[in-house]
Amino acid sequence: MTRVPSAAARRFRAAAAERILLTDGAFGTMIQTYGLSEEDYRGSFTDLTHDQKGNNDLLVLTRPDIIREITEAYLAAGSDMVSTNTFNANRVSEADYGAEHLVRELNIAAARIARDAADKFEAQDGRPRFVAGAIGPTNKTLSLSPDVNDPGYRAIGFDELKDVYREQAEALLDGGCDFILIETVFDTLNAKAAIVAVLEIAEARQHEIPVMLSMTITDMSGRNLSGHSVEAFTYMVRHACPLTIGLNCAFGADLMRPYLKEMAQVADSLIMAYPNAGLPNDLGAYDEQPHTTGGLVGDWAKDGLVNVVGGCCGTTPPHIAAMAAAVKDFAPRALHDHASVTRLAGLDPFVMAA
Repeated sequence: MTRVPSAAARRFRAAAAERILLTDGAFGTMIQTYGLSEEDYRGSFTDLTHDQKGNNDLLVLTRPDIIREITEAYLAAGSDMVSTNTFNANRVSEADYGAEHLVRELNIAAARIARDAADKFEAQDGRPRFVAGAIGPTNKTLSLSPDVNDPGYRAIGFDELKDVYREQAEALLDGGCDFILIETVFDTLNAKAAIVAVLEIAEARQHEIPVMLSMTITDMSGRNLSGHSVEAFTYMVRHACPLTIGLNCAFGADLMRPYLKEMAQVADSLIMAYPNAGLPNDLGAYDEQPHTTGGLVGDWAKDGLVNVVGGCCGTTPPHIAAMAAAVKDFAPRALHDHASVTRLAGLDPFVMAA
């Protein structure tokens, strides 16, 4: 079935061919600075029986002014793309708050906030702005058992999780998102379920839906929680033809660099990376200053490793502004034209030579 190509993806690629683009920074740690009470989170949802403090996704309905303010602050700092405040806006994660019935409403509201802000800034200067619908990994894993006494047990199945992702992705698209960002991938099989969900939507709507994929490395071994190396992960998801692939969270830009370099060498998509503001201190706060993060990301750009940069935990609009200044004089990473060979992967990659 022929699908209508994505005009947003075409515009994004055109912009990325000219310069290194900027995405936004963290939402969760920015929300923490507002010192919100449980009543702020809950708003008028008095029927919710669980404590809602910490349900950041609910704020798109109860305190949309805060989410709009954060989004616009990132755009003012130089972001070409903003993501939706929907990291946990799925049936699985929202069940912890007894708010799973609000999933569609949450995602549509979040998408509209981001879309309105992006369109507002694009109208001001004519520079294209984009919206990525953010989908987090949920608190379940398809690859690992949560029961050490039963290695074969899974808390959720592939088809069920795929349907969870599809529900969220459909609402994000209906709210006006350009792309679906499958981020903080600690389990590659979870990501594959999300990819299948997006492909199913694209088939049903007969329209290309660009995906962005971002892996999270969990320790210095250079692997995610399901055990896949950077190169193996890249090969395992390349069939999705992602608009961008990259890394986010877990590390600051200094520790992320060798793994980013590895991915930049093997990926045939645009590379997007958004590190934390260093590592958290003993109190869980992030101390790395904008000029430090900006300088490290600038080194990435100088060495031709990236096409899109931004920030994850602990980053703020000043961090994004520092990155914008640091990368503006460097050319974006050139896309590779890899030889047509069979590339397979288990936990590690395998290239079939003949």
